[in-house]
Amino acid sequence: MAPITQSRNLLRTCPLCEAVCGLEITMDPDDHVTSVRGDRSDPFSKGFICPKGASFGHLDEDRDRVTEPLIRDRATGAWRTATWDEAFDYIAERFPAVVARHGAQSAAAYLGNPNAHTVAGTLYVPALLRALGTKNIYSASTADQMPKQVASGLMFGDPLTVPVPDLDRTDYLLMLGANPLESNGSLCTAPDFPGRLKALRGRGGRFVVVDPRVTRTAKLADEHLFIRPGSDAYLLFGIVHTLFAEQLTDLRVEVTGLDELRTAAAAFDPGTVSARTGVPASTIVRLARELAAAPTAAVYARIGTCTAEFGTITQWLVDAINALTGNLDSPGGAMFATAAAGGITRTKPFRPGRWTSRVRGLPEAMGELPVATLADEITTPGEGQIRALVTVAGNPVLSAPSGARLDEAFAQLDFMVSVDRYVNETTKHADVILPPPRPTQSPHYDFALLQFAVRNYTRYSRPLVPLGDRPSEPAVLARLAAALTGRPHDGSDGIDPLTAVDELVIAGMLHKAGIPERRGDLIGENSTEQRIDLMLRLGPYGEWNGGTLNLQVLLDNPHGIDLGPLQPRLPGVLRTASGRVDLAPQPLLDDVERMRARLSDAAPEIVLIGRRQLRSNNSWMHNIATLVSGSNRCTLHINPADVARLGLGDHAVVKSAAGTLTVPLEPTEAIMPGVVSLPHGWGHGDSAQTVARTHAGVNANVLTDDSVVDVPSGNAVFNGVPVTLAPA
Repeated sequence: MAPITQSRNLLRTCPLCEAVCGLEITMDPDDHVTSVRGDRSDPFSKGFICPKGASFGHLDEDRDRVTEPLIRDRATGAWRTATWDEAFDYIAERFPAVVARHGAQSAAAYLGNPNAHTVAGTLYVPALLRALGTKNIYSASTADQMPKQVASGLMFGDPLTVPVPDLDRTDYLLMLGANPLESNGSLCTAPDFPGRLKALRGRGGRFVVVDPRVTRTAKLADEHLFIRPGSDAYLLFGIVHTLFAEQLTDLRVEVTGLDELRTAAAAFDPGTVSARTGVPASTIVRLARELAAAPTAAVYARIGTCTAEFGTITQWLVDAINALTGNLDSPGGAMFATAAAGGITRTKPFRPGRWTSRVRGLPEAMGELPVATLADEITTPGEGQIRALVTVAGNPVLSAPSGARLDEAFAQLDFMVSVDRYVNETTKHADVILPPPRPTQSPHYDFALLQFAVRNYTRYSRPLVPLGDRPSEPAVLARLAAALTGRPHDGSDGIDPLTAVDELVIAGMLHKAGIPERRGDLIGENSTEQRIDLMLRLGPYGEWNGGTLNLQVLLDNPHGIDLGPLQPRLPGVLRTASGRVDLAPQPLLDDVERMRARLSDAAPEIVLIGRRQLRSNNSWMHNIATLVSGSNRCTLHINPADVARLGLGDHAVVKSAAGTLTVPLEPTEAIMPGVVSLPHGWGHGDSAQTVARTHAGVNANVLTDDSVVDVPSGNAVFNGVPVTLAPA
């Protein structure tokens, strides 16, 4: 092939958040990104781009990224580069030996949220976890979204059956604890979320935000309501109570548990919950009436409500209200996307708590344990104590509660492997770091995120840059899976680990579909693409399922394909035992008793909440100069009245039950009195990343307490943390 001698424009999906925006990327002859624009021909994002996407090239070629495997000398802490074979040989020698000495449950894995944005994370991490053979699986899900998934699993039978607001057709949107103008949306895949909200108002709709801060999203709304952090479930119960009391319900889907829900809501009348939430009783009644009266309406609540003490109850009540007002599975209400690939495979109803953690007895959900107890499992002696750990694209020292405990715990491990692009606050403890390729060297398909899209859509992006002599991320994970068990990882036994994984999966899917003879029909440049082709062909739009979709169709349409607006899907997507929506799952009714007991508790004088930032996605984007500028500052937002009342200066000492921080203050009327806010993912004081270290900030999770969790899901509690403030 002749060398490329001029710049070229290439297309791909942005992998940096949940909005799945199309990008048009210009690359020079040396494979460097020279400019990034929004892809105006993408039918879903239509040219929208945010500062994260615009900085894609800087992230792709970050000078501090790890480019070759690293091995750490435990005696000196020094790193040395290694060949891929050497790194995997070292893992194969050390990791299985630890497990042989201490048993299978001495191994653990932690998965960070970037896994949801990669082909490798979706298709190959499962093989890695099977190789580990342990129940000690942890992820960012229990620091983020698990309440939503547990609630959905109990109501609909599958934790991935998550309704999303039909933003483009709704007449009324009630949003709690979400700030999509900063985050671009979460468990609601919607490129150009700001434009969609403006369009809602432009067509005469109404948009209400409930949040302890006047966020950028709240400023766009018709109405903003302050609420005391952690009390969203009480507000929603007040709405449910009103819907029943005023006979405003309009059920249009088959349900069970209606009487049980009515009984549970009886104790939470608007007057009672007003004192707890800080929202006037008359306003709560008005919200219920507006939701019931709107032609179409949807309630949407995200991270601010998930990461609270009653997160799962909150998520349950969100969709209970959507159902009670006739807006569940209805155009303009809360609907279920139909993803082209990677849809529902569950045949039995979801059941959480199939096992519990060794030390604290916290429940499993979706095959993983709460990250809030990971430090306990490493530091507590006894059978099953974690001695060896694998992390994939995660930094729990900064993103999990009680980060300082995890920092100390990781130092005690016998062996640790990290698949990561950086030496960061977590991976500095690893014995081996295996770097993934640059994003431009990887394919992209959003298996997870398109299951939560506000419009049905599909797009595939091939790698923009050749891999050269380094392995792909799927190959890294497949070889790692082999090395962890001591099997040959280099094909020396005649079996390539990546091919073996793919052929096993492909054969299983073809057998299940009853068409094993179609193996030769699959197309693709490699077995990863052939798996994608198979998933598309067998999917709801696929050519082996009555449609026309396959990989070639996506390759022929590089800007993506619009598959149409969301369509009603009930009862087909339900996996509950009754075949109906369960409005009163027993595990959630049980937790209502705990919630009722807290009704009369005195509110703490000051509580801490987190906040999203436009140029940030947790901790892993803080080494890009263009993304740590402007409003991305690690300051404590505080109401000026609290500054004056407490006699504070430019800095304050913030203390919780878990730890103490000294932080710079940023007084603002945008936050309600009695509430302070720190952004998530900072604290890079001893980082090996030069830009991040210069803009270190403080780790908010020094203050969060890993002993406090949302009971049904085990999710960590980051919002509503009681703190005290004193002059620095």
